[in-house]
Amino acid sequence: MGQAGCGGLCLSLFDYKTEKYVIAKNKKVGLLYRLLQVSILAYLVVWVFLIKKGYQDVDTSLQSAVITKVKGVAFTNTSDLGERLWDVADYVIPPQGENVFFVVTNLIVTPNQRQNVCAENEDIPDGACSEDSDCHSGEAVTAGNGVKTGRCLWRENLTRGTCEIFAWCPLEVRSRPVEPFLKDTEDFTIFIKNYIRFPKFNFSKSNVMDAKDRAFLKSCRFGPKNHYCPIFRLGSVIRWAGSDFQDIALEGGVIGINIEWNCDLDKAASECHPHYSFSRLDNKLSKSVSSGYNFRFAKYYRDASGVEFRTLIKAYGIRFDVMVNGKGAFFCDLVLIYLIKKREFYRDKKYEEVRGLEDSSQEAEDEASGLGLSEQLTSGPGLLGMPEQQGPQEPLEAERSSGQKGNGSVCPQILQSSRST
Repeated sequence: MGQAGCGGLCLSLFDYKTEKYVIAKNKKVGLLYRLLQVSILAYLVVWVFLIKKGYQDVDTSLQSAVITKVKGVAFTNTSDLGERLWDVADYVIPPQGENVFFVVTNLIVTPNQRQNVCAENEDIPDGACSEDSDCHSGEAVTAGNGVKTGRCLWRENLTRGTCEIFAWCPLEVRSRPVEPFLKDTEDFTIFIKNYIRFPKFNFSKSNVMDAKDRAFLKSCRFGPKNHYCPIFRLGSVIRWAGSDFQDIALEGGVIGINIEWNCDLDKAASECHPHYSFSRLDNKLSKSVSSGYNFRFAKYYRDASGVEFRTLIKAYGIRFDVMVNGKGAFFCDLVLIYLIKKREFYRDKKYEEVRGLEDSSQEAEDEASGLGLSEQLTSGPGLLGMPEQQGPQEPLEAERSSGQKGNGSVCPQILQSSRST
């Protein structure tokens, strides 16, 4: 039984198999089959080629640089600061104009702070005490304002005391703003200059219109019909992000400005346009104790006797994040390598033949031996009595270099010569 099975298996190795086709004369089956073929063809032509443009070479490694400037002035008159004019140097942080910047809209000022001893705030748990032994000298108050001195201070009508601390006294004013301090910031302007480059195609462009009239940038404002004016009204940006200026100016927030560059480089460079979108990035619906956006900074001074003091500022405001992304697509290699008459030339420039180290050494030895043989044949009175050649000979290096193939895509060079930004 086993021998018969082995014999049949061996004989089956010499069998020849061929396919058999059955033609079904059924109109419904045939119609369904043709509809399936047409659907696949329509998908390839309409979706892949026309809509998604799958025939194009795509570069998603966008290189970008962003420069920002804010302009505007505001006037305030308060009991703490008196009459004061606020300009760009006062309310824009950082001042050098990066892709992330902060505009102050509200602030709480604690003036004339000096390093001294004072009582810790009552709402700091680690600063509470009932006797001096609860305040360990030299120990920093957790989530507090200074270092304990070892004394427990009592106030009237309180069941517990607070530790005395060495800190910047008086301590920061503990209150929440009720209305925006710099209300005029809504009319400030933001200038956003964006340079982009698609390195694969050596294509560069900017979101600023190449206008010779300098007055254009001083009077224009960005809008639905003016995409090449990079000057934005601050209040309009907040509104486009779906927020109310008075609400976000009170306790601060984060606004995202997204610049999208999706460029079809088969078209003229003037058809590559930036598209802007605006959104609020912080959770505006969450009304927690940590909602909004704020931070603290201080300005330091010295009095006539040389003692240092400072003005502490808790700044609320709007942080702007400018984000740039996009892609460039160009119909390139398919035409150059397969369709035009000089396709073999471009194909040789695109693909480089790489040899192994041993093959390169062997090729060099063969060339050297061939060179030695040619020198023997051309030296002396000549071979078979033929006169010696006196004309100049082409160097061997030139012959070698003529056979090398370039690498990389030829698209950037062609695009560079045919387009200007």
